[in-house]
Amino acid sequence: MQFIGALKLRSKLFFLFLLITIGLIFFGIIGTSYVNAMKKNMDSLYFGSLIPITELNEIVQTYNNGLANTIYKASRNEISPSETASNIETSLRYINKKWKSYLSHFKTEDELEYLEYANLEITHTNAYFYKVLDAAKASRDFSKISINTLEKKVASIHDVMQKLINYEGNMANYERKKFLYAYESILIKIGTSLGIIIIAILIMLYYVFASIQKDQTKLEIAAKKLKIANKKLENASYTDSLTNLHNRRYFNFIYDREIKRAKRNRAYVTFMMLDIDYFKQYNDTYGHVEGDRALKSVAKVLKETLKRPGDYVFRLGGEEFGIFLSDTDETNSANLAREICEAVKKREIKHEQSKVHEFLTLSIGVVCCIADDALEEEVLISRADEMLYEAKESGRNRYIITSNASKAKIA
Repeated sequence: MQFIGALKLRSKLFFLFLLITIGLIFFGIIGTSYVNAMKKNMDSLYFGSLIPITELNEIVQTYNNGLANTIYKASRNEISPSETASNIETSLRYINKKWKSYLSHFKTEDELEYLEYANLEITHTNAYFYKVLDAAKASRDFSKISINTLEKKVASIHDVMQKLINYEGNMANYERKKFLYAYESILIKIGTSLGIIIIAILIMLYYVFASIQKDQTKLEIAAKKLKIANKKLENASYTDSLTNLHNRRYFNFIYDREIKRAKRNRAYVTFMMLDIDYFKQYNDTYGHVEGDRALKSVAKVLKETLKRPGDYVFRLGGEEFGIFLSDTDETNSANLAREICEAVKKREIKHEQSKVHEFLTLSIGVVCCIADDALEEEVLISRADEMLYEAKESGRNRYIITSNASKAKIA
């Protein structure tokens, strides 16, 4: 990486050009190998397994082993009537399933004509075995069953299936030859197209890289303009998108500035930390959409209550809000906190899971003091957080205020 960083722009472009060229060639080789692998897999899947032939063979084996063999055993009293009925029923169900699967495959018009005949033969033969099945269910004596008739039925269906098997084998060979011919033709077309594409891409890359080198100065100017635009966008990103209040980022900026200004004037500063009571339970009960509406409603109360240019309202995160006031003494700060609590409650936002009130409420921690050189910025926030904790511990739906900013427990 240090080697690449040390290269000049021209060398970097040539290096990138070389990498892309090698990548395209490698892509061509890999692509060809994948096409060949696909051909082998297709050949194995469709022409090696010969699914239709396999299904037909399974049907023939079921007639021989599943049906004929069962009836032979029944005629010699080697198995019970109930076992005979179960074996015959299972075999017929399996034959019908495989025959239905075989019919679902693509068939040519020539093949359909013979399939109609084959289907009738299977239906006729199965009708015979269904009669045998009824006899087994009735526990009739199988010792007198006509084995000759059974063998004729099985032999007949075997001949029908064998013709289909031969036909499917011939068709598979024919389709395989067609596939191989089409595959070779497609491979040539793919190779030619890939070669043309690689050459075209290399030509385009050459002109693109040449253009990049010529326009380096323009790109640097555009980058500077973009940097300025991003800075403006950053300055405009101080608003919380949900509540339209100032966000935590703007709080960090305003807080330091206003504390320093208040210290210069030795003015009152007030910081309130507000938290919606049992807001998690509110979200769990009414959903996040209603939770967002509640946050917007609380934000509206704060904006309507605090209208002075020097009053700053923030959404610090989640259901937590912050208020920074300057030139507001302890009495007025307490009155504002009380007014905010009452205004939120008067919104009558139903909160069934609240343990303090039927409507949505706030807990507020307030610290108000005169800013002097001894006041540390972090103390104000920590002290307000302590007051908020006390408000919650005292039952919520209230505010706790202090003018002592020297006892905050800073970690």
